[in-house]
Parts: sequence; structure tokens; C-alpha cells
Amino acid sequence: MARNKFDVDENLESPFDIKHFRRAMVYIKRQKKPMIVAFLLSMISAAVALSAPLILQHVVDVTIPEKAVGALVGWSALMLATIVISVVLATIRSRIMTSVGQDIIFDIRTDLFKHLQELPFKYYDDRPQGKILIRVVNYVNSVSDVLSNGIINFILELLNLIFIAAFMFAVDVRLSLIIIAGLPVFLGIMLLIKTRQRRAWQAVSNKNSNMNAYLQESISGIGVTQIFSREQRNEGIFTRLAGNYRGAWMHALRYNALIPFTVDNLATIVTTMIYLVGLLALDPKDVTFGVILAMSSYAARFWQPILNLSNLYNSFINAVSYLERIFETLDEPVTVSDIPGAKELPPVQGDVAFDDVTFGYDEGVNVLENLSFEVKAGESIALVGPTGAGKTTVVNLISRFYNLTGGKILIDGHDISEVTLKSLRSQMGIMLQDSFIFSGSILDNIRYGRLDATEAEIVAAAKTVCADEFIREFDEGYMTEVNERGSKLSQGQRQLISFARTLLADPRILILDEATSSIDAKTERLLQQGLNELLKGRTSFIIAHRLSTVKNCDRIMYVSDKGIAECGSHDELMARRGLYYRLYSAQKMEA
Repeated sequence: MARNKFDVDENLESPFDIKHFRRAMVYIKRQKKPMIVAFLLSMISAAVALSAPLILQHVVDVTIPEKAVGALVGWSALMLATIVISVVLATIRSRIMTSVGQDIIFDIRTDLFKHLQELPFKYYDDRPQGKILIRVVNYVNSVSDVLSNGIINFILELLNLIFIAAFMFAVDVRLSLIIIAGLPVFLGIMLLIKTRQRRAWQAVSNKNSNMNAYLQESISGIGVTQIFSREQRNEGIFTRLAGNYRGAWMHALRYNALIPFTVDNLATIVTTMIYLVGLLALDPKDVTFGVILAMSSYAARFWQPILNLSNLYNSFINAVSYLERIFETLDEPVTVSDIPGAKELPPVQGDVAFDDVTFGYDEGVNVLENLSFEVKAGESIALVGPTGAGKTTVVNLISRFYNLTGGKILIDGHDISEVTLKSLRSQMGIMLQDSFIFSGSILDNIRYGRLDATEAEIVAAAKTVCADEFIREFDEGYMTEVNERGSKLSQGQRQLISFARTLLADPRILILDEATSSIDAKTERLLQQGLNELLKGRTSFIIAHRLSTVKNCDRIMYVSDKGIAECGSHDELMARRGLYYRLYSAQKMEA
């Protein structure tokens, strides 16, 4: 996926080729049994329907001239039967293919979601969430019908075309040649617009993605929008993006409309020529009026599959642009994953070592260079320093959210790049400044990382971090339903719930990244006892801008200039009167 923002079109990183469509066949093959049944039903329905013009010819040329009323009733009943049979079989087939289409949607969407769960942080760092979301929802919906009904209909319409041609030539060769004379014109127009049509629908895909990305961003930031009275400005931006989408859609639709326009006119022309040639140029003894009626009926039927095939072609062109995006996402490499032969990390004591670690988010721009330090099990380490120095980067690397540019990180002597991610992260607890709360009950949110926890254990964890009191103030207590991102809760309450969630997981290595930044001073003092319990016996890394909260840590590391500029206890660093001293003194004066 292109690395951009909401107002920049995505450029495909690899062009579409037939291999993408072959990949889509994997999903189709899973549904081959019901698709075969639907195909057979469609074949029978088509064969029954094609008998109608022959019945009409016989009635006009034989039954009516002979004034055989009984036979006319019989033929009429047979004609009605062909219609009823065709409708019933088409209905059954439609129901089968609706189910097949939904199964294909389910499979593709599940594969996409599974892959998105495995992609590294960097993938999400570089992309608007709306442009990811639209691929899982809108684009999958758009390709499902083409991958289910489209395949069957394509084969059926081709066979239908062959059957109709066979019936036509069996009735009259000369009039059949007139019917197919328009094909070269049609094929020429199709070849002329093919490339432009695909590009037009790629543009529609781009503009739709841009609009969706801005919509998602706007909804997420609606509070900020209203605080700064940006509603009118944002409406203007969205109107522009929606207008771009509308313009791209109308441009692409012109190509789609050209095809049925061409088919309809060609069908009208050849039908007219059948009557002119049949009635004026050919001998009435060779070509009866019944033959002309049958051939005019076959002319309409002959061009109908061509129109259907052209519509399928339009759908395919549209779907191609969506398949490109879907498979591009599925092809996004999982750069942070278990290496071949990765071993389970045994229960850890908590020794952590950085050995000559170098890392940068972008190639050639390092955040950390040649960083080395050791932490003993049970030690509490505070990471302080200016914004952007790399404090959060250090703890992200311990959790292996990113791959190192150079060096290695060891836990209890095990290189974390050689162990499974699950065994590594299951022994770590991470508390972030932006504590994410999922939709559901408070109880489920606390139990998120340890599904086998009992309700008593959940309550005990909440009490330890001073969350139990405010939880019980809700009418439904722990069963209180909270919305996405915890909109019913204050930021401080969300952080306390996250503390309880982390404590319940009982990690051996604990990471607190500005975890108390949204908690008021009174609650923080009450929480301190719970924090001491949380830190007890665990290796902990604490990032905090309020230095008063990290005074009691075993060691304080001042992160600056792509490494550790100073390291020591609070008293040791204050005695040095260096970077930490100046930062602490400045905060004390501000207080």
C-alpha cells in the first residue's frame, strides 16, 4: 500500500496481472460443488428457454395455417411450461449463488483480517486507517459477485452464445451471417476502450479510498474539530474529496455506458437487416415469415449474451482494481515474525541486555545507535529525556514490535529475534499513555490478556490499582458496557482499567509508558501502593515526564543523542549536576 495521507492517491506498487485472478480462484474452488449445481441448473434453464423460438416458428408456419386449435393450445401450454421451468430453475440457482458469494466474502475477509493482525507496527505507522478499513469491507464486497456469479455467468453466456448460434445456423445460414456481422465492430470498440476503462476504475478506487480515510480520521478526531470550530473547514475538505470521487465515478461510468449503447444499436441494426433482407431480397419460398420471426428472436437472444458478457467484462474491470488492492494488502510482508526454527522462550527471570543496538524507523535515519546496557531481573529502570529522543523506541524494541537495524537484545541470555513472538510478549506487560479500551464490559476489558482469569482475580487486580471503587459506582459495576475506546470513561479511569489488565496478566517484564499521565495527583498517590505491588519482583521500564514519579527507581537512564547520555540513581544523577539535574530542577521550579 502506498505510504500517503487522505488527500494523496495510492499508487500500486505492483501492476495487476493474470496471477492475481488465479489467486482469486483459490476462493472459488472452495465453493466448487454448489457452483457446479448452479451451473447445471443454468444449463437446463437456458436449453429450455432456447426452445421457445422453435415453438413460435412451428406455430406460425404450421399450426396457425392449419387452424389446429387443439394443437395451438398444446403448444401454448408448452411455451408457458418453458417459461415456468426457466424461472424456477433461475430462482434456485440465484439462491445457491447468493450463499456462495457470501462464503467467498467471508473467506477473503477472514484472510485479510488474519494478515492485518500479524503485520508489524510500521505498516500502521505509515498508513491512514481508513485506507486499510476500506479494503476489508468495501473492496471485498465489490469482488464477491464477480468471483461467484461472474465466473458461472461468463461460462454460461459463452455456451449460450454457442447454442444460439447453432440454432440460428440450423434455421437459416444467410440470416445468421447478417446477425453476426456486427461482432467485428463490437470487438474493435472493446479493444479501443479497454486500457482507459481500467485506469478510470483505478481512479475511482483511489478517490473512494481517500474519502474513506478522511471520514475515519474526522470521526476519530471529532472532539478536536468541535473544540477548534473546524466544522465548516472540514466540511469543505470532505466536499472536495466527495466531489473528486463523484467526478471519477462519472468518468468511469461513461466507458461502462458505451458498451450497452453499442450492443443495443448493433442488435437493432442487424434485426432491421433481417427483416429487410428476409422480406425484400430472399425468395419467400426459401424463407417463410415464421423463419424471419424465429431469426429476429434469435438475433435478440444472440446479442443479449454479448451484452451480458460486456456487462461481466465491466464488472471484471471494476473488480480488477479492487483485487489489486486486496492482494497488495495480503502480499504486504510480515517483517516481524517468527524465524524458521524459532524456539519458545522459557519462563523468564527478567534479565535484559541491549548489545550494540542500532535502529531507525526510516532507512538511513537512526533513532538509536550502538546502544548497550544491562538490566538485572527485578530492577526498575526509568527512561527520561527530551521528546523524540527514543524512550518509547527502547521499550518497543524489547517487545520486538520492530526489527533491529543492528545488534541484538537478550532476555535471560536468549536473543529475542530467535524466539517465538507469542512466548516473548506473553511474558511482558505494557501500559501506554493512550490506554485502549475495547467495546464490551469493563470485566472483559480487564480480562483481555488472560481469558482464564476468575471474577475474583479480576476484582483483586482492580482493587490493587484503585479501580474497584469507581467501577462499583456504575449501576452494573464490572458488567458495565463501555463503547469503543472507552468513551464512557475518563482518561484516568481508562488508565486504571489498563493497569488492572496489565497486573492480571502477571508479566515478568513490565513497561509503563507515561502510564500515569492522565491520573490526578490524589489518585496517583493512592495508586502508588498498587504500583509498588505491580513492580515488585518484576523487571520494569518506566517512561515518565513527571520525574517525581521515578525518583525511587533503581536506575534512571537519560536518553539523548541516539543513546544513553547519563545513567544512575536519582541521588547519583543529581550529584553529577548534568542533564538529569537540569531537567529535574527545571520541573521543580515550574511546580
